[in-house]
Amino acid sequence: MQEIQTRDQDATGGRGRRGPRCVAIVGPFQSGKTTLLEAMLARAGAVSRQGSVGAGNSVGDASAEARAHRMTTEVNIGGAEFLGDAYTFVDCPGSVEFLSEMQPVLPVVDAAVVVWDGDDKKIPALQLVLHELEAQAVPRLLFLNKLDTLTRSIEEAIAALQPASAVPLLLRHMPLHRDGSPVGFIDLALERAFLYQDHAPSRSAEIPAEAAEEERAVRYAMLERLSEHDDRLMEELVEEIEPERERVFADLTHEMRDGLAVPVLIGSALNGHGVGRLMKALRHEVPDVAETARRLGLAAQGQPVAQVLKTLHTGQAGKLSVARVLDGVVQDGMSMMASSGQTARVSGLVRLMGMATQKVAEAIAGDVVGLGRLDAVATGDTLSLGKLPPTLVDLPSPRPVMALAIRARDRKDDVKLGTAVRKLADEDRSLALASDGGLILRGQGELHLRVAAERLASRFGIEVSAQPPQVGYRETIRKAVAAVRGRHKKQSGGHGQFGDVVVDIAPLPRGEGFVFEERIVGGAIPRQYISSVETGSQAALRKGPLGFPVVDVRVTLTDGSFHTVDSSDMAFQQAARIAMIDALPRCAPVLLEPVLAISIAAPTEATAKVNAIVSSRRGQILGFDARDGWPGWDVVEAQIPEAEMADLIIELRSVTAGVGTFEASFHHLAEFVGRDADQVVAARQAAV
Repeated sequence: MQEIQTRDQDATGGRGRRGPRCVAIVGPFQSGKTTLLEAMLARAGAVSRQGSVGAGNSVGDASAEARAHRMTTEVNIGGAEFLGDAYTFVDCPGSVEFLSEMQPVLPVVDAAVVVWDGDDKKIPALQLVLHELEAQAVPRLLFLNKLDTLTRSIEEAIAALQPASAVPLLLRHMPLHRDGSPVGFIDLALERAFLYQDHAPSRSAEIPAEAAEEERAVRYAMLERLSEHDDRLMEELVEEIEPERERVFADLTHEMRDGLAVPVLIGSALNGHGVGRLMKALRHEVPDVAETARRLGLAAQGQPVAQVLKTLHTGQAGKLSVARVLDGVVQDGMSMMASSGQTARVSGLVRLMGMATQKVAEAIAGDVVGLGRLDAVATGDTLSLGKLPPTLVDLPSPRPVMALAIRARDRKDDVKLGTAVRKLADEDRSLALASDGGLILRGQGELHLRVAAERLASRFGIEVSAQPPQVGYRETIRKAVAAVRGRHKKQSGGHGQFGDVVVDIAPLPRGEGFVFEERIVGGAIPRQYISSVETGSQAALRKGPLGFPVVDVRVTLTDGSFHTVDSSDMAFQQAARIAMIDALPRCAPVLLEPVLAISIAAPTEATAKVNAIVSSRRGQILGFDARDGWPGWDVVEAQIPEAEMADLIIELRSVTAGVGTFEASFHHLAEFVGRDADQVVAARQAAV
């Protein structure tokens, strides 16, 4: 018992108080991440009582959108002190549509708590999170939550999850049951039992006699796993020598920090069960900011360096860049240079607790703070004092999987709509704004775009209407027509207008675009007007007989005439347009639809359903293969018409437990005929 007290009282090995540490809380949707954040803040005394997501009084999920949907839609930040150590907890969204919020956070945290509730349906989503943690080499442990509702043994749950993790899952706790309900657990490293008390520290107890034999077997399995990287421990196990307890703890710490194993702890965040032991594990075993800086390749020099993990626009308070200080001290009023080369002065320094902020004068290495009014700074930027910092984090740009054409319902909001959307995209890297005859908002799915629209209404007062964007249909010709004359003649007093051209029109192979040639002889048209004929021909191709831009056409100017006084550039442009408008309907016009090359990533068990979805959308399956670096996943290569893509991600996620995704790019234009094509043309002509 004395050893337990010593370990709990001095986690620093005699080095004194550690710098602030930062821990991400990650996991699938509805596994209890935000509830765990509330339980940890309450256990540390940072809040007077544990809040509830359902009751709407939690520190996390405090935005209007998060509470409306009862889910995390952006990162939530809360700070606490526990046994003399300072912590920042960053609760990350679990829905695949908001996972890009997690990507800038993970590189700068000291460790992550992965929350899972034992539901096999959430394993594919959990694999997305684990893969990201593995790629970033973030130390992590797993908190098996909702122990009171688990319907099978922990060993069975861990066995089901193991294929999703690239490294072994190492059980640290063994549950204790009474009448089929969990009443506590045995810490296999401490060899001590702990009995749950709702929303209070667990009560330490001796290991029950009836559980002693099972505890020895489960603990031996843990030690065997640890001995794979500790020869001395292996020798002690072979010789049946009881290893020193501190050596066991040292091995556990080493394996977690080096990514050799993922320790598994158990509990119930809703009831506050197991939360204290989780926080003590974080206190003893999570590295500090100096180790995180080394992982990022930053050599400590005592000069201010910070990494931006989130951007917020806070109304009248302006832009807030949430950053973790990795080295030195950042002070209010300090001029910081970003890795982009931009320099800005920090105007205000705040700590965050959910939606609340508190002003501070400075932040030391390890702190997570909001830096005010760094307008030129973006999420993912590295900041330093007085010199160009290295780029510590390379953030990939999220690929959009769904798009909506949006417009303000009230026309007076048209001007500020673009500015508001750009602010949202500054906060959320996975939102993108494009312009194609209107504003096109691209994002990660139906809910993601819906939340963006809700934020436009709640934060900027802009109600928008949305619909699928127009498909980029084109048309072309299948027959050549020769010697088409276009004459423009107008006389209205003074100088008139005169232009006269004769052109041949012919189709080109797909993808050739527009080609203009001239075979004028004898000065039938002066040289200065030939380029005008080309310009007029191109202008006529902007809308063909079917109502769409015309592509893959050759126009050859063969003859014409001019007037020495009345001819002009504009007159020859108009003459060319007349010739083209007359000729194109006689060239057997045909509709073209864009076809996209698409790579769909999905769990292997869903591949057959994915293939069926592609076929049902007039798609062509080119093949599939195992997804590199993703055990149990496939990549399906296909081509699908753009017209069939609008809600593809919704159907795809419905058959892949919410985790399927794709990347798409334009591949070619294909002839589109039949009843569906006729409907497209009729709709276009009706709209015009």
